[in-house]
Amino acid sequence: MAPVSSWVQERHFPDLHIPISVDSSFPVHPEGPIKAREGDTLYLSNLDDIIGARVFTPTVYFYSAGENSFDDVVGILKDALAKVLVPYYPFSGRLRETGNGKLEVFFGPNQGTFMVTAHTELSLNQLGDLHVPNPAWSNLVYKFPDEGDYKVIDMPLLIAQVTRFSCGGFSLGLRMCHCICDGLGAMQFLGAWASTAKMGSLVVDPSPCWDRELFAPRDPPMVKYPHIEFMKIDDSSNLTNSLWEVKPLQKCYWLSREFQAHLKSVARPADSLGCTTFDAMAAHVWRSWVKALDVKPLDFGLRLTFSANARSKLIKQPLKEGFYGNVVCVACVTSTVSGLVNGSLQDVTRLVREARLGISEEYLRSTIDRVAVDRPKKLEFGGKLTITQWTRFSMYESSDFGWGRAIYVGPIDLTPTPQVCVILPEGGANSSGAMVVCICLPEAAAHRFKNLLCLMDT
Repeated sequence: MAPVSSWVQERHFPDLHIPISVDSSFPVHPEGPIKAREGDTLYLSNLDDIIGARVFTPTVYFYSAGENSFDDVVGILKDALAKVLVPYYPFSGRLRETGNGKLEVFFGPNQGTFMVTAHTELSLNQLGDLHVPNPAWSNLVYKFPDEGDYKVIDMPLLIAQVTRFSCGGFSLGLRMCHCICDGLGAMQFLGAWASTAKMGSLVVDPSPCWDRELFAPRDPPMVKYPHIEFMKIDDSSNLTNSLWEVKPLQKCYWLSREFQAHLKSVARPADSLGCTTFDAMAAHVWRSWVKALDVKPLDFGLRLTFSANARSKLIKQPLKEGFYGNVVCVACVTSTVSGLVNGSLQDVTRLVREARLGISEEYLRSTIDRVAVDRPKKLEFGGKLTITQWTRFSMYESSDFGWGRAIYVGPIDLTPTPQVCVILPEGGANSSGAMVVCICLPEAAAHRFKNLLCLMDT
C-alpha cells in the first residue's frame, strides 16, 4: 500500500493582487412577460430566509481562450440569462423585510439581475493553481462600493462579473442570493442558463417550481427537538479568539480516492451500520482541526454543523419536480474538547452518522416552527465548525455555456468566516474521484493539522 502521506497533498496558491478595470455594468431583465406584476410579492419559507441563508454565495468559473470573442461571450451570457429569467423570474426581484422580521421577494420598477464586464492585464497562467480556491480572486466577483457585510435587502439577487484576461481566457464571477435557492437549486438554475446559452433558445428541464408555501410553519408551531444548532454558546474557550484575532490562512488539501477509502475503513464504527465517506471525513477533519488548534479547556462543549439535504425525507408531502428552494436542515454534532481529542475516530464518526440520520421530515418541520417561534437574529460561531460539502453538486456539468467546461468552479475566500470548511470535488476533465478540503488555520497550527490529516496521529 502506498504511504498515506502520498495520498494527501497540500495545494499551494500564490499571494497576488489582481488589478481589475470595470468596463461596463448593466441590469439584465427577463426578455418577455413573467408571472409577476409590479407590486407583487412571493413568500419565502423559514428555510429560505433563516439567518444562515441571508448571504450571497460567491463562486468563480475560469475558461481558457476559445473561438468566441470576449464581446460574443458577454452577449451570449446576457441573452441566455434574459431568456432564463422568464421562468426563473424570482431572481429578477428584490428582498425586503415584512413586519415580523421575515423576508419576501417583491417586484418593483427597474429591478432585474446585474452584470458587469471587466478586464485585467494578467493572464490566467499568472494566477497559479486554478484547481483550488484563492482569496486573491475576490476581485473577480463584483461588490457594490457602498455594500455592507451580509447585505441582501434591496440587492440584485444574481450578480455576474465577466472578466477578460490578457491571454484571451476569462472568468465568470457569480454571486447568488442563498435565500432564493440552495446548492441543488442553484445547479438547476445554472444548468438551465448554460443549456440555453449553448442552444441559443430557452432550455428548462425540469421547469422551475416555486411552491415555498409548502414549508409554512404549522399553526400552532410544534417544536419537537432541542435544535442545539441554533443555541447561543458563550465561548469560554480559546477556539474563536485563535481564529479571529489574527487573520488565519486558507489551506487546501487534495485527498485521493484511495485515501478516502482508507479513512472510511479506519473510521468505521464498530457496529453493523457502517458509515459514509462524508461521515468519516467530517469526523476526521473536525477532530484534526480541534487538535491542531489545541483548544482549551478540555471540558468545553464544541459543535460541528453541516447542511443535510432533506429532499428524500419528504414522504408525507413530497416536492414537485423542479423545486429549487432551500430544503436543507442544519445537522449538529456535539462533543467536549476531551471527547474529541481523547476519544476514538470511530466514536466521532458515529456521532456524525447519528446527526446525519437524525434529519427527517419531522425534524425539517420542527426547524421551520422553531424559527417561527424564535427567529435567530445573527450567526453564532461559539465553539463551532461548519462543514459544507460541494462534492455532490453538478458544478462542472453545468458550467458549459458553449465553450466547454470550466477549468475551475467553486468558492474563493473562506477567511471572512474562518470557522467554515468546504469540501470540493476535484475539477478537470480527468478527475480521479479525489476531493479538496479547504479550511482556515492560524499559521502556527497548519503543520500540525497536515500531519493529523494524514492520519499520523489518529
